[in-house]
Amino acid sequence: MAKLTWHGHSCFSLETDEGTRILIDPWLDENPAADIKAKDIEELDFILVSHGHSDHMADLIPLAKRTGATVVSTFELVAFAQGKGAKNGHGMNIGGGHQFPFGRVKLTPALHTGSIHGDDEGAFTTDPAGFLITLNGGTRLYHAGDTALIMDMQLLKGQVDVAILPIGDNYTMGPEDAARAVEFIEPKVVIPMHYNTFPLIQQDPAAFRDRVGGRAEVRVMEPGQSIEI
Repeated sequence: MAKLTWHGHSCFSLETDEGTRILIDPWLDENPAADIKAKDIEELDFILVSHGHSDHMADLIPLAKRTGATVVSTFELVAFAQGKGAKNGHGMNIGGGHQFPFGRVKLTPALHTGSIHGDDEGAFTTDPAGFLITLNGGTRLYHAGDTALIMDMQLLKGQVDVAILPIGDNYTMGPEDAARAVEFIEPKVVIPMHYNTFPLIQQDPAAFRDRVGGRAEVRVMEPGQSIEI
């Protein structure tokens, strides 16, 4: 089975049963909720980035340069990362998928804003995305990225085993809309993210669990905690 670890906010690491090491939305050094720092990550194969805001990619460039990990994101964001010294990258676009050694990744729509942290000249724009990851072992993981509740989520019904959804409100959907997203997607397990990092997105994950009810198993994780999927 694959091991999924939450590092606070929207940052997760995923180690497949084949040993592939994946990091999603790398924000560690300035993340007040993170259990580790970027320097603690010694080896990495892929970095998936949902969009360009600093709380999702602030540690992307140094990690990609030091580990040689392949950056997977929208075409524009990957081009930006490579222009900053990331050696390996795979650009995609919304709705497209690609078969990687660890499984298939499809970029899903996310309704959010999309500036790129570090693009001081404003030369790059990008659309935010989520990730539908189908591991070689068959497990289907959906990391929604930063998003509002959108009707497109209904298209994921029956395709997701584990859904990682933001519940913080203000910048993303809150607990009520996230519970509606669970209705749309019908995952087996749902993990809340993007909450309690700072006061503006303070939420009670137990209340979110109550809203979801019996529609899915809600796994509330603490930073540094791992589960098998």
